[in-house]
Amino acid sequence: MAEQKRDYYEVLGVEKNADDAAIKKAYRALAKKYHPDMNPGDAEAEKKFKEASEAYAVLSDPEKRRQYDQYGHAAFDGAGGAGGFGGFDFNSADFGDIFGDIFGDLFGGGRRSGSRSSGPMKGANIRTSVRISFEEAVFGVDKEIELTLKDECTSCHGTGAKPGTSPETCSKCGGKGQVVFTSQSFFGTVRNVQTCPDCHGTGKVIKDKCPDCRGTGYIANKKKIQVSIPAGIDNGQCVRIRDKGEPGTNGGPRGDLLVEVVVGRHPIFQRQDENIYSTVPMSFAVAALGGEIVIDTVDGRVIYEVKAGTQTDTKVRLKGKGVPSLRSKDVRGDHYVTLVVQVPDKLSHEAKELLKQFDEHTGDSLNAAKNISAEASEDQTGGGKKKKKFKF
Repeated sequence: MAEQKRDYYEVLGVEKNADDAAIKKAYRALAKKYHPDMNPGDAEAEKKFKEASEAYAVLSDPEKRRQYDQYGHAAFDGAGGAGGFGGFDFNSADFGDIFGDIFGDLFGGGRRSGSRSSGPMKGANIRTSVRISFEEAVFGVDKEIELTLKDECTSCHGTGAKPGTSPETCSKCGGKGQVVFTSQSFFGTVRNVQTCPDCHGTGKVIKDKCPDCRGTGYIANKKKIQVSIPAGIDNGQCVRIRDKGEPGTNGGPRGDLLVEVVVGRHPIFQRQDENIYSTVPMSFAVAALGGEIVIDTVDGRVIYEVKAGTQTDTKVRLKGKGVPSLRSKDVRGDHYVTLVVQVPDKLSHEAKELLKQFDEHTGDSLNAAKNISAEASEDQTGGGKKKKKFKF
């Protein structure tokens, strides 16, 4: 009696409404765990690997999955028999398409590794950094940086070959930059396209290397580059300078230079997006009576009129005194200022007397505290106990 097959969804450990990505992910995990190359001589692992592969072959194909959902295993038993997959077998071309990318990712090679071509390729980007001040970030600045960059060798003109010679067509790949490897698996012959190991995808090999650049085709030179940093840039943002990166290959363009901006701290100002924040002290007299105070901004000092009776931690807004927007030079953020009343810690005798007189005219809070303290020290009537006097 033939062994009853398990449900394909159960084999892969996914729900029946699982999408293609979930099915592929589940199969990848099982294939890696039970692949015969990872479990040599393990018959049980080989059995589970085949079972998972059969389930994936059906569920990864929309039409086969639809038939399986409707008829179950009976949809394929008639055409494939006990060991078949319903009209296709392990040696069919279907399996090369279905499993090629997965096994290439898991065990190396595969179709994806052949994506590199021998055509022109853009050079790699270069990253560096530059330090600027808080004010320079607000208003923009031009900076000069020094970098070591590659330039085309003047002796071989970028070919890498000794003057008087030329690179030759790679005999291994025939100038294509790619080679095809075939291997046998449970699914028949699998074709893997890989970058040629001899020419590294260029299609050319150099027999006699240029003595100046040692066959690279490039010479490293120190260069000074002007970087225009726009107004409003923030810490960690980058300025991109086109075509100042690594040289391209096979006639491709140069990469870009990415300059990361590091903004120094300011002793007074803090920044959040396009807004600036600061704290400004004011005397008790100005807070009570009102008056003018001086506020430092990135545009210079401004005079601000404080209203009488202003409380400490009052926040005021200086419109348009913040940071310019990178999107629009005509738009600027605001400057928010927190006003803090300063309490003097050193007073002359005359100043103390004047404050006492002021207190008497505005609520007599000093004498009120004394009266409460005196009452707390008196005996309570009836109990004979005294209230405790707390000193803060």
